[in-house]
Amino acid sequence: MIKIDQPIYQGRKAFKIEGEMITFTEDIIANEFPLTFMLNGKEFATIVCTPQNIREMAIGFLASEGVIRGMDDIKHIHVDSARGFAHIELTKPLPPSEVDHSKRFIGSCCGKSRQFYFKSDVQTARTITHSLTITVKQCLHLMNLLQENSRHFKKTGGVHNAALCTIDKLLEIRTDIGRHNALDKIYGYIIEQRQSVKDKVIVFSGRISSEVLLKISKMGIGIIISTSAPTNLALELADDLGITTIGFTRGNKMNVYTHADRVKETNSVMKSE
Repeated sequence: MIKIDQPIYQGRKAFKIEGEMITFTEDIIANEFPLTFMLNGKEFATIVCTPQNIREMAIGFLASEGVIRGMDDIKHIHVDSARGFAHIELTKPLPPSEVDHSKRFIGSCCGKSRQFYFKSDVQTARTITHSLTITVKQCLHLMNLLQENSRHFKKTGGVHNAALCTIDKLLEIRTDIGRHNALDKIYGYIIEQRQSVKDKVIVFSGRISSEVLLKISKMGIGIIISTSAPTNLALELADDLGITTIGFTRGNKMNVYTHADRVKETNSVMKSE
């Protein structure tokens, strides 16, 4: 039986230099794993990821790309991690419009790690209308929970974490070298477990880029809390799509950029303006 998941990290010998002192040590290094998606027997895309929760990532990735809408669109998934393939058989033929995805390479790094696909984004992005609210104390508490549970980051310093939460507790956390992959794993979990997202928020370790914001929209989640910064395009999209964007959530501080009415303490400030 093929084991789907592989180790997240491994040891590597290195010279450690501190000032004038040089020692030989073993460092802990995050694993980087190429994975090719085969849809209905045809090569669809190759991504670079952390080899954990691969099935969930495959589901979330295909949903984010607009190929599937739910588990009813998938007939079978087989992950061959030994060879680096995820074989997915859909319940319907792959639309001709999706052929353009074939054989593109999607890296794990920041910036130009993925192409920006306006067509699939238009088809799958959702405007969020539900009125879940949260307090500042709850936001800071959720970020503390994410950091306390980020054991793989503490070991390697080289991975991102995304967590699915209620306003009070952390439900699921996923880890990957790519921040978008970590979100795809959460998205795949939501789809496979048929989770309701109306009372859920995403807590995140990475920068809130436009791609990240669109993934949150596609999940149907209205609040994202990050320890890092947003980009201007992400905030413009958040304005349009009804998503509350909270960045620089560190210690006892945070910035609320969009749809601040979902953060209870900001309401009194807005009323006084």
